Amino acid sequence: MKTRTEISGSEPTIVMTRTYEAPRELVWEVITEPRHVIQWWGGAGCANPVCEMDVRPGGTWRHVMRFPDGQEIRMHFIFVTVEPPGLLSWKDPRTSFTITLTGKGRQTTWKLVALFNSLQERDAAVGFGFRGPIEASNDRLAAYLKEIP
Repeated sequence: MKTRTEISGSEPTIVMTRTYEAPRELVWEVITEPRHVIQWWGGAGCANPVCEMDVRPGGTWRHVMRFPDGQEIRMHFIFVTVEPPGLLSWKDPRTSFTITLTGKGRQTTWKLVALFNSLQERDAAVGFGFRGPIEASNDRLAAYLKEIP
């Protein structure tokens, strides 16, 4: 299954959903523990030399993603809401992100809502290719979940 994306015509949001073949508790673990996140974050060939997560309201997430060509993106987020195993939100100065995990048996539906400060900022993110790295990460996450016993 691939990631579905919805872009509102009137709200500064991007909503992405995907269903994983894994129980909710496992999906929660692999999106909140750095030892797992470094295995799937980013597209093919990306490495994650830094992933420090203090997963609690007010905690920080520092992340460095390195592309195959050596270029790096440095990210710094603040966690806002942490309600295991179903709700996680974090933010940076431009965007707030909320993930909800809904479990049904051995499947989990992951839903990401990215809320931007304005429609213009959202549209700029879309133009810059916001969806691509998330879709690639989701593909890697799906494959990684199959590797975990």
